[in-house]
Amino acid sequence: MVSIESGCSLGGGFDAPDKLATKARNENFPIASHLLPSDVRANLMAIYGFARLADDLGDEAEGDRMALLDWLETELDRAAAANATHPVLKQLTPVIRGLDLSLDPFRCLIEANRVDQRVTRYQSFDDLVEYCMLSAAPVGRLVLAVFGVSSAGRIALSDKVCIGLQVVEHLQDIGEDARRGRIYLPAEDMERFGCNEAELLGTDSSPALRRLVAMEVRRARSLLAAGVPLAVSLRFRPRVAVVGFAAGGMAALDSIDRAGNDVLKSRCRPRKLRFARRAFHGLVAASVKTGSS
Repeated sequence: MVSIESGCSLGGGFDAPDKLATKARNENFPIASHLLPSDVRANLMAIYGFARLADDLGDEAEGDRMALLDWLETELDRAAAANATHPVLKQLTPVIRGLDLSLDPFRCLIEANRVDQRVTRYQSFDDLVEYCMLSAAPVGRLVLAVFGVSSAGRIALSDKVCIGLQVVEHLQDIGEDARRGRIYLPAEDMERFGCNEAELLGTDSSPALRRLVAMEVRRARSLLAAGVPLAVSLRFRPRVAVVGFAAGGMAALDSIDRAGNDVLKSRCRPRKLRFARRAFHGLVAASVKTGSS
C-alpha cells in the first residue's frame, strides 16, 4: 500500500522535480517548451505533475486504488485551501490560487482513473470519446486557462486535439494495456476488422490489427488537425504550446506509419527530428492562415 501520508510518490518520482522533468521529456509532446516564460512553464509542469500522479495512482499503485484516488481528491481540496501535504499538490496550490482555476478539470482527471478501475472495454468510438473527455480534454482546458485564452470555440477545438492525443497514446500502448486487462480499441471496430482480444497480447500485429490501427491513425490525424485553427486563434506563446502538442501527436502517428502499423512489435515513439519538422510546419501553417485572415 502506498503511504500517502508520508508524501510517497510511487517510487519517488514526484518528490524530485528532476525526475518529474525526465518523465515529462519522455511524453509524446513537450509539456513546457523553453520558448514559454518561466512562470508559464512552472504552471504547466505543476498541472502535469498532478495528472501524472493521478495516472500513477490509477495504474501503478498497490492496494486500494479507489481509496487513493479519493485521497487525491481530498488533497486537491486542501491544495485549493493552501494546506496540502503531498509535494505535487503543494506545487499546484499557487497555480490554482494565482490563476483562480476551477477544480472541475482536476476532478475529471481523477474520475477518469476511477473509470479505469471499473471499465476495461469500450463498445464504440463514441464511448471512448466520452472517456477521453474525462482523461484528456481537461488538460487542454487547463492549458488554455493558464494562458488566459479560454473561450467556447477554443475549448471545442482543444477537446478534439486532446482526444486525438489520447487515441495516439492508446494506439502506442495497445499491448501494454491489454496485458493490464484494458482494451481501448472500440469493440465494434475490432469486430469490423476481424480482430480478437488474444491478438493484442502477441509480439507481432496481425494483418487485421494493422488495418484496424491504420484506420484509428486516420481518425487521430483528423482530430489533431483541429490544432491548426486553434493555433490560428492564439497569440504567439500559446500558439507555440498548441502547435507543440499537436506536432508531438502527429510525429507519433508518423512513427506508427513507419512501423507499418505494427504497434506490438515496434515502440512507435516520435523521433525528435520528425517532431521538429511537424512543429515548424504547424507554426508556418498557423502564421500563414493568420496573415490571410
